[in-house]
Amino acid sequence: MRILILEPFLAGSHAAWAKEYAEHSAHDVAILGLEGRHWKWRMHGAAVTLARLFAEGAHEPDCIVATDMLDLTVFLALTREMTADVPTAVYFHENQITYPWSEKDRDRARERDVHYCFINYSSALAADAVLFNSEYHRNAFLDGLEPFLDGFPDHNERGTVETIVAKSGVLPLGLDLGRLDRHRVERDPGRRPLLLWNHRWEYDKNPDEFFRAVTALDRQGLDFDLAILGESFDVEPAVFRDAASALGDRVVQIGYVESFAEYASWLWKADILPVTSIHDFFGASVVQAIYCNCYPLLPRRLAYPEHIPAQRHADHLYDTFGDLVGMLAERIERIEDTRMTETRSFVSRYDWETMASAYDSTFESIVSSA
Repeated sequence: MRILILEPFLAGSHAAWAKEYAEHSAHDVAILGLEGRHWKWRMHGAAVTLARLFAEGAHEPDCIVATDMLDLTVFLALTREMTADVPTAVYFHENQITYPWSEKDRDRARERDVHYCFINYSSALAADAVLFNSEYHRNAFLDGLEPFLDGFPDHNERGTVETIVAKSGVLPLGLDLGRLDRHRVERDPGRRPLLLWNHRWEYDKNPDEFFRAVTALDRQGLDFDLAILGESFDVEPAVFRDAASALGDRVVQIGYVESFAEYASWLWKADILPVTSIHDFFGASVVQAIYCNCYPLLPRRLAYPEHIPAQRHADHLYDTFGDLVGMLAERIERIEDTRMTETRSFVSRYDWETMASAYDSTFESIVSSA
Protein backbone atom coordinates (compact mmCIF):
# COMPACT_ATOMS: atom_id res chain seq x y z
CA MET A 1 0.00 0.00 0.00
CA ARG A 2 1.21 3.51 -0.83
CA ILE A 3 0.71 6.13 1.88
CA LEU A 4 1.40 9.83 1.36
CA ILE A 5 1.94 12.09 4.38
CA LEU A 6 1.26 15.80 3.81
CA GLU A 7 3.14 17.87 6.38
CA PRO A 8 3.18 21.68 5.98
CA PHE A 9 5.55 22.06 8.94
CA LEU A 10 8.25 19.46 8.33
CA ALA A 11 10.49 20.19 11.31
CA GLY A 12 11.05 19.12 14.91
CA SER A 13 8.66 16.55 16.32
CA HIS A 14 6.42 16.68 13.23
CA ALA A 15 9.32 15.72 10.97
CA ALA A 16 10.50 13.02 13.35
CA TRP A 17 7.01 11.50 13.49
CA ALA A 18 6.64 11.37 9.70
CA LYS A 19 10.16 10.13 8.93
CA GLU A 20 10.21 7.53 11.70
CA TYR A 21 6.88 6.08 10.64
CA ALA A 22 8.14 5.89 7.06
CA GLU A 23 11.19 3.98 8.28
CA HIS A 24 9.23 1.48 10.39
CA SER A 25 6.10 0.93 8.31
CA ALA A 26 5.56 -2.24 6.30
CA HIS A 27 4.04 -0.03 3.60
CA ASP A 28 5.52 2.43 1.10
CA VAL A 29 5.31 5.76 2.94
CA ALA A 30 6.25 8.99 1.14
CA ILE A 31 6.37 12.48 2.67
CA LEU A 32 5.44 15.71 0.91
CA GLY A 33 6.28 18.64 3.15
CA LEU A 34 7.41 22.23 3.51
CA GLU A 35 9.95 23.95 5.73
CA GLY A 36 9.06 24.27 9.41
CA ARG A 37 8.59 28.04 9.72
CA HIS A 38 5.81 30.68 9.54
CA TRP A 39 3.18 28.36 11.01
CA LYS A 40 0.26 30.70 10.39
CA TRP A 41 1.16 31.11 6.74
CA ARG A 42 1.57 27.34 6.48
CA MET A 43 -2.01 26.86 7.69
CA HIS A 44 -3.25 29.33 5.06
CA GLY A 45 -0.96 28.73 2.09
CA ALA A 46 0.59 25.27 2.36
CA ALA A 47 -2.42 23.58 0.74
CA VAL A 48 -1.87 25.54 -2.46
CA THR A 49 1.86 24.80 -2.60
CA LEU A 50 1.48 21.14 -1.70
CA ALA A 51 -1.30 20.74 -4.28
CA ARG A 52 1.07 22.09 -6.93
CA LEU A 53 3.89 19.79 -5.81
CA PHE A 54 1.50 16.85 -5.73
CA ALA A 55 0.36 17.55 -9.30
CA GLU A 56 3.94 17.91 -10.50
CA GLY A 57 5.04 14.66 -8.87
CA ALA A 58 4.39 11.04 -9.65
CA HIS A 59 2.31 10.39 -6.55
CA GLU A 60 -0.39 7.73 -6.80
CA PRO A 61 -1.24 7.10 -3.15
CA ASP A 62 -3.74 4.60 -1.85
CA CYS A 63 -4.19 6.78 1.24
CA ILE A 64 -3.38 10.41 2.07
CA VAL A 65 -2.56 11.36 5.67
CA ALA A 66 -2.55 15.11 6.32
CA THR A 67 -1.57 16.73 9.59
CA ASP A 68 -3.57 19.39 11.38
CA MET A 69 -1.58 22.26 9.87
CA LEU A 70 -2.94 21.59 6.38
CA ASP A 71 -6.17 23.08 5.03
CA LEU A 72 -7.29 19.74 3.65
CA THR A 73 -10.38 21.21 1.98
CA VAL A 74 -8.28 23.49 -0.22
CA PHE A 75 -5.82 20.72 -1.06
CA LEU A 76 -8.59 18.34 -2.11
CA ALA A 77 -10.35 21.03 -4.14
CA LEU A 78 -7.17 21.82 -6.07
CA THR A 79 -6.35 18.15 -6.72
CA ARG A 80 -9.87 16.78 -7.16
CA GLU A 81 -9.16 15.11 -10.51
CA MET A 82 -6.34 13.10 -8.92
CA THR A 83 -7.60 12.57 -5.36
CA ALA A 84 -11.38 12.18 -5.72
CA ASP A 85 -11.19 8.45 -5.01
CA VAL A 86 -8.28 8.51 -2.53
CA PRO A 87 -9.30 8.06 1.13
CA THR A 88 -7.88 10.67 3.48
CA ALA A 89 -7.10 10.94 7.17
CA VAL A 90 -6.15 14.00 9.17
CA TYR A 91 -3.78 13.45 12.11
CA PHE A 92 -4.00 15.99 14.91
CA HIS A 93 -0.69 16.69 16.62
CA GLU A 94 -2.32 19.90 17.90
CA ASN A 95 -5.54 21.76 17.26
CA GLN A 96 -6.28 25.46 17.26
CA ILE A 97 -9.74 25.26 18.85
CA THR A 98 -8.41 24.32 22.29
CA TYR A 99 -4.75 25.38 22.01
CA PRO A 100 -4.00 28.06 24.64
CA TRP A 101 -3.08 31.13 22.63
CA SER A 102 -0.44 33.46 24.02
CA GLU A 103 -1.76 36.74 25.39
CA LYS A 104 1.04 38.44 23.42
CA ASP A 105 -0.23 37.16 20.05
CA ARG A 106 -1.51 40.12 18.01
CA ASP A 107 -4.01 37.98 16.09
CA ARG A 108 -5.84 37.15 19.30
CA ALA A 109 -6.23 40.82 20.21
CA ARG A 110 -7.60 41.49 16.73
CA GLU A 111 -9.90 38.44 16.90
CA ARG A 112 -8.20 36.90 13.89
CA ASP A 113 -7.43 33.59 15.57
CA VAL A 114 -10.80 31.98 14.76
CA HIS A 115 -9.88 31.22 11.14
CA TYR A 116 -7.17 28.76 12.17
CA CYS A 117 -9.81 26.95 14.22
CA PHE A 118 -12.08 26.82 11.19
CA ILE A 119 -9.31 25.23 9.11
CA ASN A 120 -9.06 22.43 11.66
CA TYR A 121 -12.86 22.04 11.75
CA SER A 122 -13.38 21.96 7.98
CA SER A 123 -10.40 19.61 7.47
CA ALA A 124 -11.86 17.18 10.01
CA LEU A 125 -15.22 17.40 8.24
CA ALA A 126 -13.66 16.70 4.83
CA ALA A 127 -11.45 13.76 5.89
CA ASP A 128 -12.57 10.14 5.88
CA ALA A 129 -10.92 9.57 9.27
CA VAL A 130 -9.89 11.94 12.06
CA LEU A 131 -7.07 10.75 14.31
CA PHE A 132 -5.73 12.22 17.55
CA ASN A 133 -2.50 11.55 19.43
CA SER A 134 -4.28 11.03 22.78
CA GLU A 135 -7.76 10.40 24.19
CA TYR A 136 -7.51 13.72 26.02
CA HIS A 137 -6.84 15.49 22.72
CA ARG A 138 -9.77 13.79 21.02
CA ASN A 139 -12.16 14.73 23.81
CA ALA A 140 -10.88 18.31 24.03
CA PHE A 141 -11.32 18.90 20.30
CA LEU A 142 -14.75 17.29 20.05
CA ASP A 143 -16.02 19.02 23.20
CA GLY A 144 -14.81 22.34 21.82
CA LEU A 145 -16.55 22.09 18.46
CA GLU A 146 -20.12 23.04 19.46
CA PRO A 147 -19.08 26.12 21.50
CA PHE A 148 -16.86 27.13 18.57
CA LEU A 149 -19.68 26.80 16.03
CA ASP A 150 -22.13 28.58 18.35
CA GLY A 151 -19.94 31.67 18.04
CA PHE A 152 -21.12 32.23 14.47
CA PRO A 153 -24.31 34.23 13.75
CA ASP A 154 -26.40 31.56 11.99
CA HIS A 155 -26.32 28.23 10.11
CA ASN A 156 -24.07 26.87 12.83
CA GLU A 157 -24.21 23.32 11.47
CA ARG A 158 -23.99 21.73 14.90
CA GLY A 159 -24.98 18.43 13.36
CA THR A 160 -21.57 18.16 11.75
CA VAL A 161 -20.06 17.54 15.18
CA GLU A 162 -21.62 14.07 15.31
CA THR A 163 -20.32 13.44 11.79
CA ILE A 164 -16.79 14.12 13.00
CA VAL A 165 -17.28 12.14 16.21
CA ALA A 166 -18.34 9.09 14.22
CA LYS A 167 -15.10 8.98 12.23
CA SER A 168 -12.67 10.00 14.96
CA GLY A 169 -10.24 7.81 16.86
CA VAL A 170 -7.02 7.78 18.86
CA LEU A 171 -3.64 6.81 17.41
CA PRO A 172 -0.94 7.65 19.97
CA LEU A 173 2.24 9.35 18.89
CA GLY A 174 4.94 6.93 17.80
CA LEU A 175 8.44 7.64 19.11
CA ASP A 176 11.89 6.17 18.56
CA LEU A 177 12.37 5.39 22.23
CA GLY A 178 14.86 2.64 21.49
CA ARG A 179 17.26 5.33 20.31
CA LEU A 180 17.53 6.53 23.90
CA ASP A 181 18.90 3.15 24.97
CA ARG A 182 22.01 3.66 22.86
CA HIS A 183 23.03 6.63 25.02
CA ARG A 184 22.24 5.21 28.44
CA VAL A 185 24.50 6.24 31.31
CA GLU A 186 24.32 5.02 34.88
CA ARG A 187 23.32 7.41 37.63
CA ASP A 188 25.99 8.33 40.15
CA PRO A 189 24.58 7.17 43.52
CA GLY A 190 26.70 9.74 45.36
CA ARG A 191 25.43 12.70 43.36
CA ARG A 192 22.80 15.12 44.61
CA PRO A 193 19.24 14.46 43.35
CA LEU A 194 18.88 15.91 39.85
CA LEU A 195 15.62 17.60 38.79
CA LEU A 196 14.90 17.95 35.07
CA TRP A 197 13.17 20.40 32.72
CA ASN A 198 13.27 19.12 29.12
CA HIS A 199 10.48 21.05 27.37
CA ARG A 200 10.26 24.10 25.12
CA TRP A 201 10.88 27.44 26.83
CA GLU A 202 7.37 28.74 26.22
CA TYR A 203 4.37 29.99 28.17
CA ASP A 204 2.24 26.88 27.66
CA LYS A 205 4.77 24.77 29.57
CA ASN A 206 4.15 27.01 32.60
CA PRO A 207 7.76 27.71 33.61
CA ASP A 208 6.68 30.23 36.27
CA GLU A 209 5.05 27.52 38.39
CA PHE A 210 7.93 25.12 37.78
CA PHE A 211 10.50 27.57 39.10
CA ARG A 212 8.21 28.62 41.93
CA ALA A 213 8.18 24.99 43.07
CA VAL A 214 11.95 24.63 42.71
CA THR A 215 12.47 27.87 44.65
CA ALA A 216 10.22 26.54 47.44
CA LEU A 217 12.44 23.47 47.69
CA ASP A 218 15.53 25.67 47.80
CA ARG A 219 14.07 27.69 50.66
CA GLN A 220 13.40 24.47 52.57
CA GLY A 221 17.11 23.75 52.39
CA LEU A 222 16.69 20.52 50.42
CA ASP A 223 19.71 19.18 48.59
CA PHE A 224 19.28 18.97 44.78
CA ASP A 225 20.62 20.03 41.40
CA LEU A 226 18.72 21.22 38.35
CA ALA A 227 19.18 20.57 34.61
CA ILE A 228 17.27 22.95 32.34
CA LEU A 229 17.13 21.64 28.78
CA GLY A 230 14.78 22.52 25.93
CA GLU A 231 14.67 24.99 23.09
CA SER A 232 13.77 28.67 23.15
CA PHE A 233 12.38 30.45 20.09
CA ASP A 234 11.58 34.07 19.26
CA VAL A 235 11.16 35.43 22.78
CA GLU A 236 12.87 33.66 25.67
CA PRO A 237 10.84 33.94 28.89
CA ALA A 238 12.91 35.89 31.41
CA VAL A 239 12.02 33.46 34.20
CA PHE A 240 14.57 30.90 32.95
CA ARG A 241 17.63 33.12 33.26
CA ASP A 242 16.31 34.85 36.38
CA ALA A 243 15.72 31.53 38.14
CA ALA A 244 19.08 30.16 37.04
CA SER A 245 20.79 33.21 38.49
CA ALA A 246 18.88 32.91 41.77
CA LEU A 247 19.57 29.18 42.10
CA GLY A 248 23.28 29.57 41.47
CA ASP A 249 25.37 26.41 41.45
CA ARG A 250 22.31 24.20 41.75
CA VAL A 251 21.91 24.69 37.98
CA VAL A 252 24.29 22.20 36.36
CA GLN A 253 22.96 22.67 32.81
CA ILE A 254 20.94 25.41 31.14
CA GLY A 255 19.98 25.69 27.50
CA TYR A 256 19.39 23.62 24.40
CA VAL A 257 21.85 20.83 23.62
CA GLU A 258 22.40 20.18 19.91
CA SER A 259 23.55 16.57 20.30
CA PHE A 260 20.87 13.92 20.79
CA ALA A 261 23.43 11.80 22.62
CA GLU A 262 24.00 14.58 25.14
CA TYR A 263 20.26 15.19 25.49
CA ALA A 264 19.64 11.49 26.11
CA SER A 265 22.44 11.27 28.67
CA TRP A 266 20.82 14.06 30.71
CA LEU A 267 17.53 12.14 30.70
CA TRP A 268 19.26 9.04 31.99
CA LYS A 269 21.14 11.00 34.66
CA ALA A 270 18.08 12.92 35.90
CA ASP A 271 16.16 11.58 38.90
CA ILE A 272 12.88 13.53 39.01
CA LEU A 273 10.73 15.15 36.32
CA PRO A 274 8.37 17.79 37.78
CA VAL A 275 5.90 18.92 35.09
CA THR A 276 3.69 22.01 35.37
CA SER A 277 2.41 22.48 31.80
CA ILE A 278 -0.97 24.06 31.10
CA HIS A 279 -1.00 22.50 27.63
CA ASP A 280 0.07 19.13 26.25
CA PHE A 281 -1.93 17.08 23.80
CA PHE A 282 0.57 14.23 24.20
CA GLY A 283 3.89 15.25 25.76
CA ALA A 284 6.74 13.63 23.81
CA SER A 285 9.49 15.07 26.01
CA VAL A 286 7.69 13.81 29.12
CA VAL A 287 7.38 10.32 27.63
CA GLN A 288 11.08 10.31 26.72
CA ALA A 289 12.09 11.14 30.30
CA ILE A 290 9.72 8.52 31.75
CA TYR A 291 11.25 5.94 29.42
CA CYS A 292 14.66 6.79 30.89
CA ASN A 293 13.33 5.97 34.39
CA CYS A 294 13.17 9.62 35.43
CA TYR A 295 10.53 9.70 38.16
CA PRO A 296 7.57 11.77 36.82
CA LEU A 297 5.44 14.12 38.92
CA LEU A 298 2.64 15.19 36.61
CA PRO A 299 -0.51 17.28 36.94
CA ARG A 300 -3.73 15.29 36.90
CA ARG A 301 -4.82 16.97 33.69
CA LEU A 302 -4.17 17.03 29.94
CA ALA A 303 -2.83 13.79 28.43
CA TYR A 304 -0.56 12.86 31.35
CA PRO A 305 -2.83 10.37 33.16
CA GLU A 306 -2.84 8.25 29.99
CA HIS A 307 0.91 7.68 30.36
CA ILE A 308 0.71 6.34 33.91
CA PRO A 309 -0.92 3.01 34.89
CA ALA A 310 -4.09 3.61 36.90
CA GLN A 311 -2.71 1.81 39.94
CA ARG A 312 0.26 4.21 40.01
CA HIS A 313 -1.66 7.49 39.67
CA ALA A 314 -1.37 8.30 43.38
CA ASP A 315 2.43 8.07 43.16
CA HIS A 316 2.89 10.24 40.09
CA LEU A 317 -0.08 12.62 39.66
CA TYR A 318 -0.76 15.75 41.69
CA ASP A 319 -3.74 18.09 41.95
CA THR A 320 -2.45 21.33 43.51
CA PHE A 321 0.76 23.32 43.65
CA GLY A 322 1.10 22.37 47.30
CA ASP A 323 0.83 18.70 46.35
CA LEU A 324 3.60 19.12 43.81
CA VAL A 325 6.00 20.74 46.28
CA GLY A 326 5.22 18.11 48.92
CA MET A 327 5.70 15.19 46.52
CA LEU A 328 8.93 16.71 45.20
CA ALA A 329 10.30 17.10 48.71
CA GLU A 330 9.43 13.47 49.53
CA ARG A 331 11.09 12.17 46.37
CA ILE A 332 14.27 14.14 47.17
CA GLU A 333 14.34 12.96 50.77
CA ARG A 334 13.80 9.35 49.63
CA ILE A 335 16.17 9.55 46.68
CA GLU A 336 17.39 5.95 46.93
CA ASP A 337 13.82 4.70 46.59
CA THR A 338 13.17 7.22 43.81
CA ARG A 339 16.17 5.99 41.83
CA MET A 340 15.09 2.37 42.17
CA THR A 341 11.65 3.05 40.67
CA GLU A 342 11.25 1.63 37.16
CA THR A 343 8.99 3.71 34.89
CA ARG A 344 10.06 2.89 31.33
CA SER A 345 7.44 0.14 31.11
CA PHE A 346 4.75 2.83 31.51
CA VAL A 347 5.49 4.22 28.06
CA SER A 348 7.41 1.56 26.11
CA ARG A 349 4.23 0.89 24.10
CA TYR A 350 4.79 4.19 22.24
CA ASP A 351 7.97 2.90 20.59
CA TRP A 352 7.69 2.43 16.83
CA GLU A 353 8.43 -1.27 17.26
CA THR A 354 4.87 -1.46 18.59
CA MET A 355 3.21 1.60 17.07
CA ALA A 356 4.19 1.05 13.40
CA SER A 357 1.92 -1.97 13.05
CA ALA A 358 -0.91 -0.06 14.77
CA TYR A 359 -0.50 2.77 12.24
CA ASP A 360 -0.36 0.31 9.34
CA SER A 361 -3.54 -1.42 10.50
CA THR A 362 -5.33 1.90 10.96
CA PHE A 363 -4.55 3.11 7.46
CA GLU A 364 -5.33 -0.30 5.94
CA SER A 365 -8.77 -0.11 7.58
CA ILE A 366 -9.36 3.40 6.21
CA VAL A 367 -8.56 2.19 2.68
CA SER A 368 -10.67 -0.95 2.93
CA SER A 369 -13.64 1.06 4.26
CA ALA A 370 -13.49 3.68 1.50
